Amino acid sequence: MSLDPPTYLSSLQNNIRARPIPWEGAVRAGTITDNDLKTIKAVDKVRKEQRKQTVENDIESYQSLILGGDKGKSVLESASKRADVIQYMLVLTGDLINDVPSLASKLLEHPEPYKPIVPYLSHSTNPEDPIPLLASSVLTSILSTAQTQSPKSTPMTDEALTKLYKYLSTLTTSQDSGLQDIAVQEYSSLLRSKKAREIFWSQREETVSPLLDILRAAAGASKDSDSTLFNGGSSIRSALEAGISGGVGLQLLYHVLLTIWQLSFEASLVGKGLEKEQELIALYTQLLRQSPKEKTTRILLSTLLNLFSSPINKSTLLPIATTARLPALLSNLKGRHLTDPDLLDDLKALTEMLDEYTSSQTTFDEYAAELSKGKLRWSPPHRDANFWHENARRILDDDGGALPKALAEIMGKSWDDEKQVLAIACNDVGWLVKEAPDKRQGLEKLGIKGRVMELMTDADETVRWESLRAVGEWMRYSFDD
Repeated sequence: MSLDPPTYLSSLQNNIRARPIPWEGAVRAGTITDNDLKTIKAVDKVRKEQRKQTVENDIESYQSLILGGDKGKSVLESASKRADVIQYMLVLTGDLINDVPSLASKLLEHPEPYKPIVPYLSHSTNPEDPIPLLASSVLTSILSTAQTQSPKSTPMTDEALTKLYKYLSTLTTSQDSGLQDIAVQEYSSLLRSKKAREIFWSQREETVSPLLDILRAAAGASKDSDSTLFNGGSSIRSALEAGISGGVGLQLLYHVLLTIWQLSFEASLVGKGLEKEQELIALYTQLLRQSPKEKTTRILLSTLLNLFSSPINKSTLLPIATTARLPALLSNLKGRHLTDPDLLDDLKALTEMLDEYTSSQTTFDEYAAELSKGKLRWSPPHRDANFWHENARRILDDDGGALPKALAEIMGKSWDDEKQVLAIACNDVGWLVKEAPDKRQGLEKLGIKGRVMELMTDADETVRWESLRAVGEWMRYSFDD
């Protein structure tokens, strides 16, 4: 999987290549040795073919130059106080790895292939300092080769990956989309093995969360308020006219989606967490509505298919997909003039999977899945009198009263940024009391009546109204107690 190098990084590297370095002065100062200088000049500003031949004919010397060895310390260590030399050597190392594939393999034979480079990830906290950025690019190339060469991980590789992920995560939270794109492309190059993806997920607060924030910005929604996601937001037309929402460019959007798609190959590990922590299904449903290109539509569908195909995820994720109205959206997608064969295959597979699920489900299942998820939205059952008439007692009794307990847990939270959740919960309590008044005592034991009465003084008008209505249903039967 090859991506074009980010413009920001290419421009920086070109500027460093063009700068003159006072090499003789560096030798006189003892920063580098005569032998180092000879090795550098043999590949400095020469044609690619000549450079490749020179390195291949003396590959041991170039391994020693970059990582150190019997001939002396690595230039990256001996010249640590010369920023100009370090910048040049990091760019040259990246060029040599790109031009001479065998060099990366040779570097990995070294007892400590990452040691001289990893410290430069924390060289400075100044975002303008190019050294950490250049070091991350070199490390990405070496670590990517390590995963391609051998599926077996090593403690050194795992440690280097962890530190590199941590550094790259600082770029994804930058306001500079160029830096964000560098990080995301390097993530994509690194996520080539199961172990690399597992480490990435273990650091998900740093690695995954900022990527989902970028996707939420693209969808025009925040993490704390997803009403736009469930109700449908920007139209496809407006997305095309305005670019992508939140200032997220199409290239960055695609690269972030690509990274999450790679992560989705560990569906059994990440599926439930992506939904519980990031509400990914509603987000991806909205992004599908807005998707301006077939390539973004294809990767959105492929990611969902990966996640849904894991047996461990089906019982959790398919009900949420139904609530997010994904089946209806997939039906609409069929009406678009889509030509990509992989996209069409994934669309068909997803549609069949969801059709099979929905054909065996009831409105009760939909409501139970929503409660179990721990968050309520104005989905159809909440306002449907027939639903409550037919299902109130089942809701109260099913699975040893698990659903009322889930409702009580939801109501126990403040939901400061999403007051509608409390309003919906009060609505549901009102219906339960109305349809099953003899079950009121069970709800009281769960603290639901007391919480509803507290909410009568809530600052939110809708919460006050729904709680008042619920208390009204309770009071209707109070004289029978």
